[in-house]
Amino acid sequence: MSRSPNITAVWLLLLCAFLWGASFPVGKHALGEIHALTLVLCRFGLASLCLLALMRLKRIAMPRLSLRQWSWVLAVSLVGVGGLNLGLFTGLAQTEANNGALIMALSPLATMLIASVAQRRWLTGSQGFSLLVCLTGVLLVLTKGDWQRLMGFEFNHGDKMILAGMLCWSFYTYQSQAIGRWMPMIPYTTVGMLAGVAVIGTATLFSAEVHPLQELQAASGLVLADVVFIGIMATVGGYLLWIAGVKQLGAANASLFFNFVPVFSALTALVFGQTVTALQVLGIAIVIAGLLLPRLYASVVRPRSAETVLQ
Repeated sequence: MSRSPNITAVWLLLLCAFLWGASFPVGKHALGEIHALTLVLCRFGLASLCLLALMRLKRIAMPRLSLRQWSWVLAVSLVGVGGLNLGLFTGLAQTEANNGALIMALSPLATMLIASVAQRRWLTGSQGFSLLVCLTGVLLVLTKGDWQRLMGFEFNHGDKMILAGMLCWSFYTYQSQAIGRWMPMIPYTTVGMLAGVAVIGTATLFSAEVHPLQELQAASGLVLADVVFIGIMATVGGYLLWIAGVKQLGAANASLFFNFVPVFSALTALVFGQTVTALQVLGIAIVIAGLLLPRLYASVVRPRSAETVLQ
């Protein structure tokens, strides 16, 4: 009985990883009929409505913050939420969904690097090992095994856009740790979604090739379902599942489940008829190994060393 809460948390986090992983091939499919800005605008709009309804239902009020605090919340939200989605969905229009999921799998390591630079401290040996192995896996996929591309920087433009979006999200994640001390997460996320609506809405007004209403009216029922899935299930549902899992297992343990995102992305891509190459599978395996091996070492070898000392 004592293990049941942990088992529940595991299922919640696996479902969260599935929703986030599936959003890559689902988004790739939707981009075949609607513009990336239209997809992002719908995602933010649906997520904002759901989160505002949740706040009203739970009677969660916006906190009273100083002008400086509100300015920082808005700035971080615009960079993190806006930058991530602009880079991600614009990039998905020009690259494969599995590449996008694989690049986003580097987010925990990128956050770690940002924290290291901001706090002026060196990476530990295990962190450096994870970074090196994971970068090897990602570069293997992006270069398609041709390491000569590294010399000419001949990466796909879509991959570069997703990489930029991932760095924006990592910055957002790092700053959110400090903001979370004086602003509840649900209002904070709601502000981020509303800021995204404002930014993408403004970009849409100045983009002659984007016509959200006409695109949605002409879109097939399956693409409309894609939009609803990304806006409600992957965004709002994924966030709530993540928070519930973190509360039970803690942030450190919960972060391990982020490694399953590219796995679920590849499986969902097969359902949509999108190709999954052996090289992409190998890259996913290398990234997961780079993230998990140091943690397995710490959980198995170190306790044994401590037992030896006590004996």
